Amino acid sequence: MVKVIFKPENIEISCEYGDNLLEVARKANVFIDAPCNGNVSCGKCKVKLIKGKVDTKKSHHIKDEEWDEGYILACNSKVIEDVEIEVPSKLSSSMNKMKIEDLSTERDKQIFEKSKKLILDNNMKFKSYVRKDYIEIDIPNLDDNISDFDRIKRHLKNNLGYTKVFCRLQMLRKIPHILRKGSFKVTITHIPRGSDRTTIVNMEAGDTTDRLYGIALDIGTTSVAACLVDLYKGELLAKASSGNAQIKYGADVINRIIYATKKDGLEKLNHAIIHETINPLLKKMCKDSGIDKDEIIAFVCAGNTTMSHLLLGVYPDYLRLEPYIPTFLRAPFIKASELELNINPETFLYIVPSVASYVGGDITAGVLSSGIWSSEENVLFIDLGTNGEIVFGNKDYLMTCACSAGPAFEGGEISCGMRAASGAVEKVEINRDTFEPILKIIGSNQPEGICGSGIIDLISEMMISGIIDRRGKINKNINSNRIRFDEHGIGEYIVAFKEDYEIEKDITITEVDIDSFIRAKGAVYSGAATLITSLGMDFSIIDKVYIAGGIGNSLDIEKSILIGLLPDIDRSKFSYIGNSSLMGCYLTLMSEDARYKLEECASSMTYVELSVYPSYMDEFVSACFLPHTNIENFPTVKNILED
Repeated sequence: MVKVIFKPENIEISCEYGDNLLEVARKANVFIDAPCNGNVSCGKCKVKLIKGKVDTKKSHHIKDEEWDEGYILACNSKVIEDVEIEVPSKLSSSMNKMKIEDLSTERDKQIFEKSKKLILDNNMKFKSYVRKDYIEIDIPNLDDNISDFDRIKRHLKNNLGYTKVFCRLQMLRKIPHILRKGSFKVTITHIPRGSDRTTIVNMEAGDTTDRLYGIALDIGTTSVAACLVDLYKGELLAKASSGNAQIKYGADVINRIIYATKKDGLEKLNHAIIHETINPLLKKMCKDSGIDKDEIIAFVCAGNTTMSHLLLGVYPDYLRLEPYIPTFLRAPFIKASELELNINPETFLYIVPSVASYVGGDITAGVLSSGIWSSEENVLFIDLGTNGEIVFGNKDYLMTCACSAGPAFEGGEISCGMRAASGAVEKVEINRDTFEPILKIIGSNQPEGICGSGIIDLISEMMISGIIDRRGKINKNINSNRIRFDEHGIGEYIVAFKEDYEIEKDITITEVDIDSFIRAKGAVYSGAATLITSLGMDFSIIDKVYIAGGIGNSLDIEKSILIGLLPDIDRSKFSYIGNSSLMGCYLTLMSEDARYKLEECASSMTYVELSVYPSYMDEFVSACFLPHTNIENFPTVKNILED
């Protein structure tokens, strides 16, 4: 056995000789960002060897001066003796610092109210599927000595018309104590199934019919957001959000699926989402609102198809293998106790149904809250997150697809990329004469990296200022200390000098980074174009474009069009609709009618598999240019470039 100490927290763990350093960190619960899940392709798991030796190789991700200082890639190193490892603070803390939208901004509050109004305007009722009733039961005596449960069933049959009443073992164990604590005057929480059948999920002494609570939860690949809801008033009593702890096993769904196939991999991923992510959020919200966890008796959550599988601990590998078959699209109602969720164990978890392997319940929930299903106009819905999902349609039809954008919009696959957290550059302007950048940084004066919206700004500014050409290649004729080339001729632009900001190293964007991002934006644009042309239409038919996902809040529409991420159409057609998945979960939680509409949306969406669609690859290749190989598709960009 050998010993590893992780600094600066001084976390110590023993491991076997030859164990992979990244896996050792994971076992020690030390978070090291590894978007590529340890295949040595991203270079993000860079740590510093302070003491001891490891079996490692120098990677192109590590510069000569870094190598001399002891920097190594955790995923590319084996522990061969006692070592001390320093984990850069920006790696270990980035998950908890993520900037996550959770219905808290003024703009999101307006979106929230608009979605609620949508339900009412379509003659749907805000009425939960969970019921609460105060009942006063006959006190037993020697002449009326039937069992406690039979006594409850008799009362419900005679007074509420339920001829079939059920409860589970954990509830049965509570009944004798609660009945006598309340002198047989109690409040039951139950879920009716038709007019004559119901299941009791909770019981409280006295009259508590004014307290009914539920959870809406959005499980994103990168982040998780939740809200605690008063089901009577529809009010959000508490909100909480955090990074998805599964990040340490890979930034995107493919890497997590691959990790799930390893020994104990599925169990670790399941533990990460439930015990390291969801339960802490639930605990925080209960504490903030003063509500006991047993009072939470309704739960709606949405995530992409992979996240739903990992939440339930269902083997996901067939999702990524042709013909891309999920184990389920619609999960049965799951009891909270089965997943060890920290709420009332009798609460049923409703998982929003998915559409296909790569179009999940988060998109179904987004379609519900966006109102595409009731629109007379043609709406293009784009969810820009770790995955790229697109929906196009109106009240008459809904078409959907998923594009393999990868984690670039979350800063993955970009050398200085990072998620939208404190220290991330989220907006950039470049002086056309001096090539000097002006940076807007999230919550700090010191940049640590560049998030998705910042990368879009940066690439568009570099193109307009002539630093890069339309292929994304850096202009070698520009005389600026912000432009340099390595020994292989690969160019980079220096966004922030380490001396200017007193940071560890320069923040740069390389031609390799730009190429990766161009492919990501090309995947989104070509996906939307293919979806619309499959109907014999083009972008001119679009009346509205809804942008959802974490990146949308800081997204510059004009610059997104400049690089060819979004179509060059009237800017007034674009709008950001916030965390549409969380909003859809809220509506489903509050309204049984909305849940029926949600399931109807899931069933009616037609999925287009881009990988086998004849013209998709040609469209994708054309979109891997700034803004596009056919500049006529972007007339306003053409005018700017010709000025």
